[in-house]
Amino acid sequence: MAADALVALDHVDKWFGDLHVLKDVNLAVRRGEVVVVIGPSGSGKSTLCRAINRLETIDSGSISLDGRPLPQEGKALAELRSDVGMVFQSFNLFAHKTVLENVTLGPMKVRRTGRQEAEQRAMELLRRVGVDSQAGKYPAQLSGGQQQRVAIARALAMDPKVMLFDEPTSALDPEMIKEVLDVMVDLAQRGMTMIVVTHEMGFARTAADRVLFMSDGAVVEESTPDEFFSNPRTDRARDFLGKILKH
Repeated sequence: MAADALVALDHVDKWFGDLHVLKDVNLAVRRGEVVVVIGPSGSGKSTLCRAINRLETIDSGSISLDGRPLPQEGKALAELRSDVGMVFQSFNLFAHKTVLENVTLGPMKVRRTGRQEAEQRAMELLRRVGVDSQAGKYPAQLSGGQQQRVAIARALAMDPKVMLFDEPTSALDPEMIKEVLDVMVDLAQRGMTMIVVTHEMGFARTAADRVLFMSDGAVVEESTPDEFFSNPRTDRARDFLGKILKH
């Protein structure tokens, strides 16, 4: 395992009953690296993502963040989660709180940041993702693309070491996908360490340092975007690319 890895998975296995959803997964993500995880539905991509911040437990192997193994529970786990930003398919914003309150809640509660500082930082981040004019609104008053950009700002407000994206655009209308991907590309260019599960091949081509192709719970292929898209090494990957790149 790379000594300088910020996120390291070592021989990770996970079962749901009889279903082996992660099979001996090894992965080392360096600081500032963007790793895009692609593959057919049910290949274990989301489970991999959720295991990294312990939303899913693993059955064997180990996962560490910044050289420290993932804690089991309690305060140490809460601290770890605050170092790992997570953006889901569904935006998971608090419906009864304004956009600004959604973004300041974590820093004030977990990081003990003062309100004024938290709000100043929140407005900077909302500006960066292009929704600062919506700060006083509630999530239901926003489009899906705007909600997802708020979710990204909320994760960034915790100043995480790594950002996990689990199919962040799959619930969005086509015209909103670009506005979210643009924010993610900007993050990648600013050096944020990112693990991104996505079906957006254009994003994988432009923003990824490495592409991981998963099938049936295993990492089948791992290479640069150029190599993967122009010369996939396995039949499974060729078949997958053949299906999606035709559309």
